[in-house]
Amino acid sequence: MSRSKRIRFSQLLTILTAWLLIGVVISIYDHLVLLTHSSQGLSADYTFFASLKQNLISALIGGVLGGSFLVFYINVRFQNRPYAHTILAVILSFGLIILIIILVKGVMFSHHNPTQSLVYFLRDTTRVKNILVWFIVVSLTQFLLQVSSKVGQKGLGHILRGKYHTPQEENRIFMFLDLNASTTLAEKLGDELYHQLLRDFFADITDPILNAKGEIYQYVGDEVVVAWDHVAGVVNNRCVRCYFDILQNIQSNKAKYIRRYGVVPEFRAGMHSGKVVAGEVGILKREITYSGDVLNTASRILSKAKEIGAGIVSSSALLGELNFDKHYTVRSIGPMKLKGKEQEVCLTEILLS
Repeated sequence: MSRSKRIRFSQLLTILTAWLLIGVVISIYDHLVLLTHSSQGLSADYTFFASLKQNLISALIGGVLGGSFLVFYINVRFQNRPYAHTILAVILSFGLIILIIILVKGVMFSHHNPTQSLVYFLRDTTRVKNILVWFIVVSLTQFLLQVSSKVGQKGLGHILRGKYHTPQEENRIFMFLDLNASTTLAEKLGDELYHQLLRDFFADITDPILNAKGEIYQYVGDEVVVAWDHVAGVVNNRCVRCYFDILQNIQSNKAKYIRRYGVVPEFRAGMHSGKVVAGEVGILKREITYSGDVLNTASRILSKAKEIGAGIVSSSALLGELNFDKHYTVRSIGPMKLKGKEQEVCLTEILLS
């Protein structure tokens, strides 16, 4: 199973767990309201455990059906559509799921005449209250999923926990990946079609990055910056294998690019590793950023890869921490002066054998 699918299943499990907990909270709240002095009292048919059972069944059915719909359909099929379309689809699906839940519960808790009990169940005003509550829950869930898609699942978790509220030093690997001849492509295709190509390209490189345990740090024009925790990046040469997996995935989609754009995108990459400082920045728009010479060096290595016509170039310091097998060939480029740096950096080109 690809990491992107594992992430979606993790999101579904989180939604299901959260909604079940909300079902418990709703039951406790309703019970406390019924015990207040302003309440008309408990009905003969009411018990706390019966109410809890109904709310948990609602949460379970809603979590499985609604959560799956949000995670595996809405946020996949509607990711490139206007947000208004997403809201409309969520409202319609929410209404259908609510109807299913009401019918299932009505049948399950019909003890005598099924038709009469079902009508009584549907006319109960608590149905309206529950619909309003779950509408808020679903809306908040979809909002958090949208935020997660913007800042990344880990990024959202870090922001909520305040991990980077105070800057921290971390050992990271960075890969700067850039399209070749992007200016020429943009002139040939026009701005709108070129933007669509970038969108397809960034979509096609996402799974290889996730499968290599990488994080998409930034999109900068036609460039994407990928980051790894140092330990995760060096295991099984993930940071290097990621480049070749991307290359293979783009080639496997060659027919799509030829049909849509008349060209298959080509790209180069530069890699470097070292200590960076990670922390939250911004007031009106907060995000987690990395700062340090490592990023500048990785960017300069990418520029040097363009100059010499290499596919992927890495600092020799990073390659010294990797363990290549017979599938890779390394070619020493030698010490080179990078723009903006006083000391030369030893560079190495990586090729598939």
